[in-house]
Order: sequence, then C-alpha cells, then structure tokens
Amino acid sequence: MVFEFPVVKLLEYKESWSELETSRNPFAFVVIAHLQAQETQDDRSERKRVRMALVRRLYEEGYSEQDTINLFWFIDWVMSLPEDLEREFWQELQQLEESMRMRYVTSVERIGIEKGRQEGRQEGRQEAITEGLLEAIELGLELKFGSVGLQLMPEISQVKDVEQLRAIKNGIKTMNTLEELRQIYQPVA
Repeated sequence: MVFEFPVVKLLEYKESWSELETSRNPFAFVVIAHLQAQETQDDRSERKRVRMALVRRLYEEGYSEQDTINLFWFIDWVMSLPEDLEREFWQELQQLEESMRMRYVTSVERIGIEKGRQEGRQEGRQEAITEGLLEAIELGLELKFGSVGLQLMPEISQVKDVEQLRAIKNGIKTMNTLEELRQIYQPVA
C-alpha cells in the first residue's frame, strides 16, 4: 500500500499574494494570517496592527458566523501578542465590533478566554515547578542514597503539594535514612 501526500510550502504562496487577497476560500485567509505572522514575528506593534487589519477584513468578507469565529481563533493563536498589546487589541476590537454592529466574539467570551489563559499559565507554572522539584529530588536521592534512594520516587511522584515537595527536597540534605525522609510525606498516624 502506498500513500502519497502532496506537500505545500506556505512561504511559496507569497508569490501568489494577489490571488490570496481576492480569494473567498477560508484557507487563503489562513495562509495570509500565517504569512503575516511570519513577517511580524520581530515587530509586535506591527503584528497588532496587521492582526486588527485581518480581523477587520474577516468581518468585511461576509463569512458565516462560525467560519468567522474559527478564523478569528486561528488568527488569535498564530499571531499572539504580549499582554499589554493584547489588551490594546481587545479594546480596538470592541470598538470595531461596536462600529460594525458585529458581535461574534462577545465580551463574555473574551472574559472567559482571558480567565482560561490565566488559569492555563498558572497551571503551566505549577506543573513546571513540580517537575523541577521532582527532578531535583530524584537527583538528590541518587546522590545521597544511591539506587536504593530512587525506590522512593514512585511514592514521592504522587505528592502534588509544591511545599511538601520542597520539604522533601530540603530534607534530603539533613535526613540520614530513607525512613526519616519518608516521614516528611507520610507522617505517622
């Protein structure tokens, strides 16, 4: 069985820019957004301006509401902005929506999106801290107690509390036995 997949380099579409701009195909819009994201990767202010121009065009093209929302999310994803410019963008978008009387991305959605982003960033930080602490604990166990110390890792990996993981990491320095260390995360009842 043979599978053949046509390969396309999006950068080659730069040569067909005028065709992309006149096309009503949503994929043409995706390619434009991608190419603009590439061109503005080092200039975030320009990226904000281009992103707003793309959203304005998106509204003017007359796509269905669902296509508009989907394309909007793609633009939002591919053309990310720093927090301050992101706030400015949303303010400008709100003014645009009010002037055009198009409310595809409502204020409630924006608040939900921002809350989700913040929670995602917080969860990401917590996961990174947890992973870092677990790696430090594993190294400490191996250095101080050898391969026998690594036998505690399945138990310690179940600990989710960052402060408790820090206590375990710090305990490795002062504890003389694995049983003493185990008491940090499995207190005697």
